[in-house]
Amino acid sequence: MAKQALIEQRPWLLASIVAATAYFFLKDNPIGEGTWGILLKGAGVALLALYALLRVPHDRRGIDGGLLVLALVLAALGDMAIELYFGIGGAFFAAAHCVSVALYLRNRRARPSPSQRMLGLALLIGTPLISYLLSQQIEIAVYAAFLGAMASAAWMSRYPRYRVGTGAVLFVISDWLIFSRGGPVDLGVLPDLLIWPLYYAGQVMIATGIVQCLRGEQPVR
Repeated sequence: MAKQALIEQRPWLLASIVAATAYFFLKDNPIGEGTWGILLKGAGVALLALYALLRVPHDRRGIDGGLLVLALVLAALGDMAIELYFGIGGAFFAAAHCVSVALYLRNRRARPSPSQRMLGLALLIGTPLISYLLSQQIEIAVYAAFLGAMASAAWMSRYPRYRVGTGAVLFVISDWLIFSRGGPVDLGVLPDLLIWPLYYAGQVMIATGIVQCLRGEQPVR
């Protein structure tokens, strides 16, 4: 029944999951290389953007819905561009983080607890610091400052922390695994196995968590 409901009510979310899963299993296969592989990679989050656009009624979408869709579109462009030129892909993701920060700051939690404040600060400062230690590259640390601001703002927002906040943290961990590839820390096969699943799971948690709040299905704090 749950699967049937997913097909009938959220077809674009299902299509996104299928595309992301296909990319993970085909990315090291000749079928998944070249233009088709790049398009398949971008389709995962691009279809999430379409899901967010169509799932939220127009009268409830407002600025927040528009910012969510824009952030997802920029991330999908980053997913594709990074396969061609790492710097351009990073620029798209930095732009996506800026849009996300604007969304989360519009929805700040009124009275965050001391532990929430501490973790938010840890994400803001620790994300670029750990990124630099893993990569030994200052430009990576600069990008990670945008990443950390996004994760910190998500955790401090009134959206569900264990959906949206946790999704943002998974995004951070995924990027840390990417950065480790060029630095002194050898994590073996972990980056190959975990980068895409963590990143995509994070994006799904963020998108579905915010969409549910915009639809009124999930209370905001």
